Amino acid sequence: MAWRALRRVGPVLAPRCPRLPLPLRGPAARRLGTSSLLLSARKFTDKHEWISVENGIGTVGISNFAQEALGDVVYCSLPEVGTKLSKHDEFGALESVKAASELYSPLSGEVTEINAALADNPGLVNKSCYQDGWLIKMTVANPAELDELMTEDAYEKYIKSIED
Repeated sequence: MAWRALRRVGPVLAPRCPRLPLPLRGPAARRLGTSSLLLSARKFTDKHEWISVENGIGTVGISNFAQEALGDVVYCSLPEVGTKLSKHDEFGALESVKAASELYSPLSGEVTEINAALADNPGLVNKSCYQDGWLIKMTVANPAELDELMTEDAYEKYIKSIED
């Protein structure tokens, strides 16, 4: 509430403080100082992969829904660094005690890093699918492809629609 006190004091005591239409709420607050290529919220595919982009590099993993459906992951097959991928290209697989599942690239780009920790501990995908259990990092060749992916809210609605 300090901004209210500052606005009451006015330009006499704070001449260098611009008047802003505060507080920001809704989408305007989320857009402040970001662009889709520099920093984006997590986006999802209909095949249950997610990507989060920061400074032109996308981090890719599988959703909580996917890891729950797979069960305990026991093996991860991931591409080599330098592999060029197009959107929807298969780039690896996860094997669990229940099933195996192919992994598909959410965007076009080149693999810059793989999560080496998964070789010794593939269960990280189950324990922390959005943090430590990420799969690959990749460049973003076509930032417009991000707009074709689902937001977190849209993905949650999609999950509900396929569960019914």
